Amino acid sequence: MSVYVIRAFVKMRGEIAANAAILKRLAEIDKTLLLHDVALREIFEKLRPFLAPPPAPPKPEIGFHVKEDAIPYRTSKRAKA
Repeated sequence: MSVYVIRAFVKMRGEIAANAAILKRLAEIDKTLLLHDVALREIFEKLRPFLAPPPAPPKPEIGFHVKEDAIPYRTSKRAKA
């Protein structure tokens, strides 16, 4: 019976070692993903202005418009005598 107990403990030790290797690899992947996440966020922030719709063009004024200089009325006060 003790042989089975020893085999069980050896198997558990192997599983724990494999689990530790998997956890180490997952930690490395997590660090890589965090770096990529930051890079993608920066790229998205730089592209965001291009995603906004363009401003609407100004509408032309309808009708007839004359552009003249204003006529100056009463350019100076009269002196009282």
